Amino acid sequence: MAVDVPFYKMNGAGNEILVADMRGRDAHIEPRAAVALAAPDAVPFDQLMEIRTPVASGFDAGILIHNSDGSEAGACGNGMRCVTAYLNRGDTKADWLFRTRAGLLSATLGEDGLITVDMGMPRFGWQDIPLAEEFADTTRIELQIGPIDAPLLHSPSVASMGNPHAIFWVDRDVKDYDLERFGPLLENHPIFPDRANITLARVMTPEHIVIRTWERGAGLTLACGSAACATLAAAARKGLTHRTARITPPSGKDLTIEWNGDNHILMTGPVEFEYSGRLDARTGAFERD
Repeated sequence: MAVDVPFYKMNGAGNEILVADMRGRDAHIEPRAAVALAAPDAVPFDQLMEIRTPVASGFDAGILIHNSDGSEAGACGNGMRCVTAYLNRGDTKADWLFRTRAGLLSATLGEDGLITVDMGMPRFGWQDIPLAEEFADTTRIELQIGPIDAPLLHSPSVASMGNPHAIFWVDRDVKDYDLERFGPLLENHPIFPDRANITLARVMTPEHIVIRTWERGAGLTLACGSAACATLAAAARKGLTHRTARITPPSGKDLTIEWNGDNHILMTGPVEFEYSGRLDARTGAFERD
C-alpha cells in the first residue's frame, strides 16, 4: 500500500472537493479508491479532482473528475476553482488552462482572491444534453413528479455544461421540496440516458436565483458550479433573468454567473482550504497531515 499521493481537502462555495495531485504518475485513481475516500469517516467529498501531467503543450494540466460514487464527471466548476487555488499555493501565475473530458477550461485568479472559470458554451440541443427522445424546445420538456393533475414539479428546462442538467422552476422555498427523495428518481429517469443533475431554482429577481441541486453521482450538495451555470443560461433563455446573476446555493456562498457576448459561461466564486494529507490511488487508504 502506497499512501503517497498528496491531497488537499477544500470546498468551492461549499461544494466539497478533494484535490489529488497525480502529476508524474502513470496510474489513475481507481473507482474503488474514490468510493472509499468519500465515506463519512474518510475524506467525504462531492467531487475528487485528479490533476494529471499535461500530455501535450498548450495547457497546464489534465483533470479527471471523480464523483463520490466512483463514476466520472465531465465538468465541475467549483472543483476547477479549487484546483486553481491548489496550484497557486507556490505560484504567482494568474491564468491557467486545463484539459477535461468536457474540453479545455480556463481559470483566472483575481486580485480579490476570487477565481473565475470559463465553463465554455452551454448546449441546448436535445441530442447534446443528451435526451432519449427529441424535443424541439428544451426550455421546457415533458417531465413531472407527482399526480398528473397536480404535479409537485414539472416542465424542467434542460441544458448541458459538459454534463446534463435539468432545472425545475419553483415559486416556493427550494428547501420545501423533498429533493432527497425524488432526486435519485429524476437523476436516473429514462429520458436521461447519461443520468442528469437535478436542480430546483427559484428566481428572486432578474439578478438573483436561489438553487438546490441533487448532483449526478454525488447526491445532495451544498453547491454545484455547473448547475449554477446551467440555471443562469436556462433562466436567461426563458427571459426570467439578465445574462449575469448572483446564484445562491444551499451553502449561502454566492456564485456570480455571467453568460458573456462570446456565448461562454463565466463563474466567479470563493475557495477554502480545509486540510491536507496523502492517499493511496488504488485502495483509498489515506493519512492526514
